[in-house]
Amino acid sequence: MARKDLLKGLMEAAPKDAPRAAMPPRSAKGAIGAVSQSISELRNRALIEVQPDLIDDAGLKDRLDAEDDGLDQLAASIREYGQQVPVLLRHSPNVEGRYEIVYGRRRVAAMKKLGKPVKAMVRDLNTRDLIVTQGQENAARKDLSFIEKANFAAQMVEQGFERKVICDALHIDKTVISRMLSVIEALPAGLVVAIGAAPSVGRDRWLALAARIKGADAAQAIGLAQGATSDARFDAVFNGLAPKSAGKKRSARPAPLKGASGKVLGDAKATPKGAQINLTDPAFSGWLVDNIDEVHRLFLKKHGG
Repeated sequence: MARKDLLKGLMEAAPKDAPRAAMPPRSAKGAIGAVSQSISELRNRALIEVQPDLIDDAGLKDRLDAEDDGLDQLAASIREYGQQVPVLLRHSPNVEGRYEIVYGRRRVAAMKKLGKPVKAMVRDLNTRDLIVTQGQENAARKDLSFIEKANFAAQMVEQGFERKVICDALHIDKTVISRMLSVIEALPAGLVVAIGAAPSVGRDRWLALAARIKGADAAQAIGLAQGATSDARFDAVFNGLAPKSAGKKRSARPAPLKGASGKVLGDAKATPKGAQINLTDPAFSGWLVDNIDEVHRLFLKKHGG
C-alpha cells in the first residue's frame, strides 16, 4: 500500500464529526513512518533470485589463492543440497539493473558454473559501508588465513579507512592490526601473492618471516616461493631465508713434520686441545716415546723452564 493510500484510509476511518485535533498529524506521520520502516526492513531481509550474469565483483580482494580453488566441490555440494546460505548484494551504482557482490563471491561463481540463479539479499550500501560489511563478514569466517586478513586490513588502509574503523570491521584490536600491517609492510610487493593464503601458517611465523627478510633480495625471496601448496611455498621461502649458521670451523690441514735431513717423518694438526701428531717412521716414533722426558727437558731449557 502506498503512503498516500494509507493516509487516505486513516482519514476515512476517523469519525466525520471528530475534531481535527483528535487526529494529530504527528501520530499519522509516526504510523506511516513505522510502516515504511517495517517495509524497508522486510525488503532488506527478503531473498530474491538474481541471474549470476547480472552480478559484478566489488569491494576489496579478500582471498589470495585462486577463486576456483575448491569451486568444483562447492558446486557439487550446491547441486546436491541447494544454495543453503544466501549472498549479499547491492544495486550497482553505475549500471541500472545490475548488482555488485558484498560477500559470497565463491557462491556466486559456483551458481554461475551450475547455470542457476543466485539466492541473495540486496541492501543499499555506499562503497564505505560495503567494505566495512565485507570486513565484518571476513572476521566471522574461519577459512580466511592470518595473511589474508592482514592483506584485507592493508587494503582498507590504502582506501583511507581509520584504524578504529578497521578494528571494528575485523573485530580485532589495534595491537593485532599493527602486527598485521607490520608484516605486510615488511614483505616485498608480490611475495604475499606468490606464497598465497598459507592457511596453516599463523601470526608468529609470518612475523618471523618478516624479520628474516630484512636485507634480503626481494626478487630472490619471491623466487623461493615454489611448491604445490601455499603452505609449502611459505616453508620454502622461510627455510630459504634462514640465517646461515656458523657451523663447525674447518679443521686445519695437517702440516708435514720434517727431520734433520729434510725427510718427512709424519704430520701434525693443531686442535683446540693441543696437537695431533702422526709419525710414519716406527723406529723414530718408538724412540720418541721412550725419550719424551729428555725431549721435554730440552724444551724447558730452551724456553727458560
